[in-house]
Amino acid sequence: MEKNKNIFKKLFNKKSTIAYSLVIVVYLICEILLKTGNISSLFKNLLVPCTCYIVAALALNLCVGLSGELSLGHAGFMSIGAYSAICLSGLLANTITNTIIRLIIAILFGALMAAFFGFLIGIPVLKLEGDYLAIVTLAFCQIIASILNNVYFGFDENGLQFSFIENKLNLSKNGKVLMGGPIGASGTERIATFTVGVILILITLFIIFNLMDSKNGRAIMAARDNRIAALSVGINVTKIKMLAFVISAALAGGAGALFGLNFSTLAPAKFSFNQSILILVYVVLGGLGNIVGTLISTSALYILPELLRSFESYRMIIYSLVLIAIMLITNNKLIKEKLAQFKENRNKKKEESINE
Repeated sequence: MEKNKNIFKKLFNKKSTIAYSLVIVVYLICEILLKTGNISSLFKNLLVPCTCYIVAALALNLCVGLSGELSLGHAGFMSIGAYSAICLSGLLANTITNTIIRLIIAILFGALMAAFFGFLIGIPVLKLEGDYLAIVTLAFCQIIASILNNVYFGFDENGLQFSFIENKLNLSKNGKVLMGGPIGASGTERIATFTVGVILILITLFIIFNLMDSKNGRAIMAARDNRIAALSVGINVTKIKMLAFVISAALAGGAGALFGLNFSTLAPAKFSFNQSILILVYVVLGGLGNIVGTLISTSALYILPELLRSFESYRMIIYSLVLIAIMLITNNKLIKEKLAQFKENRNKKKEESINE
């Protein structure tokens, strides 16, 4: 019984419980609004992409916040997951008619492909630190975008066809082009759902919280805080950083897979350098290593531009001012001191009430 209680405490501590509860409550509210028809078509279309960005931001926070490695290539991992899932879903369309099963298989495949490339990139990249790591991951993102802009992939009754030249893709009338170079994927069956997106968020939270509370998680944070001290106690820094990087890439790939299967047309230009910066902004504003903060900041900042759409040309200026204001407020020493004092007073009151 005691072992079971300890396992339960590890799986559902205070922070994780807040995160899980927040996601479930928001999901239930959104589902009620959807079923009662009290949500506009615009916000209905934003639900699935919002879940994808939340997963991608959580994945980046695992890399930046927990591991302390600045990566600017998560848009590249998302693109790998997206197009891998789109291609597999297209190939399995006639074999697996159940869209939910096909969606789950496609997400798993996208995550595995992203993890594989994350491992390949991590071998040379994780030997670097700081700005050098950021530059290399940025270069990786640009390389992936360039390759996708020149890939043509399709299939017909004769089998699969692949080419870097458009005219070389000789498909029959019954054939289907899954990737068309700069056009990207077109005619994709939209099988992504909001419910699957929320489940993916919960799985991501479960993976991250369990990693943080594990032996490997503590080793990762030790290497982040002091690499030399970690090496001195026998921690294989490269190995544990690779673990965090690959898991982060896999989660980003899963997010990309869900994102890709939510649109009938998806161009490679969608996964540009700006996409990586946008995800990084979500993480920084939510707080490095702060999982609940990432959930809130990503949701708010993704929906905010749509709320400001009525302001037309001024909306991005307002959006930028809001970002600046949030950064100034969250980094204000006086506010931090008051929050710390408030927490201390609350803890003292709890202790006093327990003693009484």
